[in-house]
Amino acid sequence: DSDLPISTKPVTRAECGLPEEGLVFCCFNNNFKLNPEIFDIWMRLLKANERSVLWLLADNVAAVKNLRAEAQARGVAPQRLIFAERIELSEYLARHRLADLFLDTVPYNGHATASAALWAGLPVLTCLGKTFPGRVAASLLSAIGLPELVANDLGEYEALAMELAAKPEKRAALRQRLADNRLSFPLFDTRHFTRNLETAYVTMRKLHQDGVPPEHIYVARDAH
Repeated sequence: DSDLPISTKPVTRAECGLPEEGLVFCCFNNNFKLNPEIFDIWMRLLKANERSVLWLLADNVAAVKNLRAEAQARGVAPQRLIFAERIELSEYLARHRLADLFLDTVPYNGHATASAALWAGLPVLTCLGKTFPGRVAASLLSAIGLPELVANDLGEYEALAMELAAKPEKRAALRQRLADNRLSFPLFDTRHFTRNLETAYVTMRKLHQDGVPPEHIYVARDAH
């Protein structure tokens, strides 16, 4: 939705419990999407970047307690996991700007959460899954012109995360490209998407009226 408002109210890292210095990796996906494989990668990322933190959604008290315990079991201080409470949408979008990189989950990607991060201007790193729920973020990134943030497997995902952590200039370039593409690429071109969807519906109806069996419908991106 290209009309989603983003709060202009100033917000600081300190207000969100984040350190003023150091990398902030975030993932606001539902906690049930986290699994040991992706969490292992995240913890190695934190250990490789001493002053970094991981910013997660505070879904429930048990999840907070368990995730911090799992971090400690992997040699990461539990306080390096920061938990964000649910807040009003425009403020939720605005606080993404405090983070450096959104780390997606697999095999179930962020859907609305990945889209929100991109709309707010935060680059998303994902891994291409084998089923629909694990390919959504890759589709979002393709539609906004950032396909290099789609890893083909977890090894590549970890390597990309490590590279981006070590290269602030590359993160800055990705953030700038995202800002440049935000309103010029298909992902948030709501009006164009609506017109193309209408074209698909009209085409379906015409095929039905003509007695043609169901078939694939292709709508050109520049149809309107």
